Amino acid sequence: MSRPTGRVLTLLELLQSGGTRTMAELADRLGVEGRTVRRYVDQLIDLDVPVESVRGRYGGYRLAPGYRLPPLMLSDDEALAVLLGLVAGRRTGLTTTEHTAGETASAKIRRVLPKHLARRLDTLLEALAFTDRPGGFDTPDAGVLLTVADAVRHRRPVSIRYTDRDGRRSERTLHAYGIVAHSGRWYVTGTDARTGEDRTFRLDRIADARTLPGSFEAPVGPGPAERVLSGFATAEYRHEVTLRIHGTVEQVRARLPAGVATVEEHEPGADRDRAAERWLRVGLRAERLDWLPPLLAALDRPFVIERPAELRALVAAFADRLASRARQV
Repeated sequence: MSRPTGRVLTLLELLQSGGTRTMAELADRLGVEGRTVRRYVDQLIDLDVPVESVRGRYGGYRLAPGYRLPPLMLSDDEALAVLLGLVAGRRTGLTTTEHTAGETASAKIRRVLPKHLARRLDTLLEALAFTDRPGGFDTPDAGVLLTVADAVRHRRPVSIRYTDRDGRRSERTLHAYGIVAHSGRWYVTGTDARTGEDRTFRLDRIADARTLPGSFEAPVGPGPAERVLSGFATAEYRHEVTLRIHGTVEQVRARLPAGVATVEEHEPGADRDRAAERWLRVGLRAERLDWLPPLLAALDRPFVIERPAELRALVAAFADRLASRARQV
C-alpha cells in the first residue's frame, strides 16, 4: 500500500472514532500539511464517504450520517471486541431473529483479520466455556425491537400484536418506557393504555409493532429493570409462598434475587440497617415447590414457613432424607 493511500485510510479511521477533528490535529497525526489533509478529505468524498466540514474556532472535519455504511476501520482490539460480542450474544440469546446476520458479520470480520490475531482469537474461543446452554432462546424480530425502541425513546404509544404463553393472541396499545435484557431474553415494560396496568411483554412474542400518534409521560419511581424483576416476583403461579427468614437482605438476595422473590421487613423500622440480621418476610410464587427445600437448606438461616402447608411437608421430608444419608457409613 502506498503511503498516500495508507494515510487516507488512517484519516478515515481517525474520523470514525467520533467527534470533530481539527485540521491541525489531523495534519499532526498524519504527518502532512493542511492542504494535503484537504486533498485526502476530497479523496474520501470521491469514494462516497460522507465527510463534512465544520466551520468556526473549533471546526475541522467529521463524518456525517451517510446513505450507506462507509468502509469500517477497526483496530485489533476493536475487532476482537466485536467478534466476542457476536459470540456472547448468540450464546445468551440476545440477538435478533436474523441469526444469519450475526454469522455473516462475524465471517466478514474474520476474513480480513491479520493471521496473528485470527490465531489468538481461535485460541481464546477454544479455551472459552459458557455456563449457560447455547441455543434454546426464542429471539425477537429486529424490526419489532427497533420499532419498540424508537417508541420508548420518543415516548410514543405503540400498537403490538401479542401471543401469551397460553397461545392467546391480542392487540394492545402500550406506553412503553423501557426495554430490558434478562436471562437471555428481551422484555418491554410499560403501561397498557386500555387497562392502565403496568405490564411486561416478551419481545419475541410480539408479531408486529407500529408507533402511533401522540405522546405520554414516563412514570416516576422504579426504573424499567426493577419493574421487570418485580413483575416476575409477583406473577401469578400455582403456589403462593410466604416465609420469614432471619438474616440480612444481602444473605436472602444471594439465593432469592429480585426476579424470584420480594423481601420486606417483618418488623419494620426507620433506623434499620440492611446489613443487620433480623426477621424478613419473603414472598414468592412458583409452579412447583420441590426446588425450595434444598434452596432453603443452602441459605442456612433460621426460617419459618407461613404458607403453604405443602411446603412444610416437603421440607420435613427433605430433612429426613438428609439425616438418613448422613447416618450411612
